[in-house]
Amino acid sequence: MKATSYRFIEGPFLGDILDQPRALQATLDGFLGDSSLFDRIDKLRREPHARVVLTGMGSSLHALYPLELMLIAKGETVARVETSELIHSMPALLAGDTIIVAVSQSGQSAEIVRLLELNKKQAKVVGVTNTADSPLATESDLMILTHCGAEFSVSAKTYVGTLLALEVLGAAWCGEAAGALFDELQEAPALAASYLAQWREHVESLAARMEGISRLFIVGRGRSLATAGTGALITKESTRSPAEGMSSAAFRHGPMEMAGPETMVLVLEGEANLRSLNSKLVQDIHGIEGRAELVGPDSKIAALRIPDKLTRLLPIAEILPIQMMTLALAANSGFEAGRFLHATKITADE
Repeated sequence: MKATSYRFIEGPFLGDILDQPRALQATLDGFLGDSSLFDRIDKLRREPHARVVLTGMGSSLHALYPLELMLIAKGETVARVETSELIHSMPALLAGDTIIVAVSQSGQSAEIVRLLELNKKQAKVVGVTNTADSPLATESDLMILTHCGAEFSVSAKTYVGTLLALEVLGAAWCGEAAGALFDELQEAPALAASYLAQWREHVESLAARMEGISRLFIVGRGRSLATAGTGALITKESTRSPAEGMSSAAFRHGPMEMAGPETMVLVLEGEANLRSLNSKLVQDIHGIEGRAELVGPDSKIAALRIPDKLTRLLPIAEILPIQMMTLALAANSGFEAGRFLHATKITADE
């Protein structure tokens, strides 16, 4: 990649990406300083309820997938629903026997505000947000603040902060010990800092590999589906390039026909029990002369390689290479990554 291409990279979006280690530490410090948080979560989950509804828009909705898996494993009846669909097509879920977990970095998007108006204090609301004075924060029965700081456009540091917050919520809900949880989560800032220290090398490597690519798929299984969904979204937002996130299995059901020299498939290696399935997909795409790369510990490309044996921190580690990919794609296209032309940071219309 030509050195002049860096003028399309070194903007506010890159600043937010590089600020993620600090933001993750700030999120953790907020939780460590709140000694009653686990007790408040435990008290709420003990209240009689028939279901838990997880809701958000965009990356906020995708970030909820690992929590959905945790709560289902605990025996909860869970629905993960886009907030727009919840308020317009499923308002019956806004009932007294529902607990809502609503995620919004701004806490004031049109859909969240409308949700709070429609709910009228019927269902209990757990609000996860980055904005302390937002409607979501002030009107929730239990508020969880991420402390990530202001963000320019595309969700980067607020997304990883949200992932951490939802891990804390899930662990407390499932009765796990706070000490062991925070021992593991404390590794997040250093993990992000270590990877991002080589951001220039990562972007250069990926820019070269993405030459000639016009379509991108990001696929995975299990907790990695949060990364697949968010990764495709931020690619579209920050690079104006076509991208789609889906399960690795779903890719075989039709989209496999799109494999070829202009299509790149990033396959998230994922959790240990799912890796053989995901690695086999890469092999099969290569077998039909398509282009595919693993994102995980076994990747042959340093920019796509993340540490092994991650569980709670897996989605945080996985999104970092996708962020580098967005910078590379924007540089190849000749415009600044992450600067919106049509979208806004806070969506005011439903």
